[in-house]
Amino acid sequence: MGKCTKKWPQWCIRMGVLSLVLSMTLLGSGCELRKKMYDQPRYKTYAQSDFFEDGASARPLVEGTVPRGFLREDGHFYRGMVEGNFATDFPDRVEITEELLWRGKERYDIFCSVCHDPAGYGNGMVVQRGFKAPESFHTERLRGMPDGYYYEVITSGYGMMAGYAAQIPPEDRWAIIAYVRALQLSQFATWDDVPEAVREDLEAGVL
Repeated sequence: MGKCTKKWPQWCIRMGVLSLVLSMTLLGSGCELRKKMYDQPRYKTYAQSDFFEDGASARPLVEGTVPRGFLREDGHFYRGMVEGNFATDFPDRVEITEELLWRGKERYDIFCSVCHDPAGYGNGMVVQRGFKAPESFHTERLRGMPDGYYYEVITSGYGMMAGYAAQIPPEDRWAIIAYVRALQLSQFATWDDVPEAVREDLEAGVL
């Protein structure tokens, strides 16, 4: 027993040295692997290639490839279309609430009012400075257009208006459409359309 006790410190030292050597070896291997991965042959962005026939190093997606999260099978929500025609109503997943209308107003003020003006008559600030005026949202033609038409115009543009697909996500496009419908309603509302709870405030000049 005494003999084992005397050898124990020496054995412990040997194990410590062995562990240190193994750790350093693994660390060195990891650094070397990382260096090889960093220095591996690769093309820089937009670099020319002499391997592919078209000379481009960046390869297009394989036909039919759909990025994760972009399947978008709901044509009503993502394209404003139902069975090949413009949707005449809002998708089921879009609930028209006061919160949605406020969101639509915010997005409208940012992206649309500069041309269409805050009330939708087409006399925005850029129009006042010489840009061609868009059609008023309050014409009979546009009031009668289906909701999907507005969605398509926001997405792809119309006439001199550029598309806003890159700036405005689908849910915000529907919010803007809801707000435009509210603007149209506001300009043609009658006294009968006003809720009774609000009429007294209107008559008193509170609203």
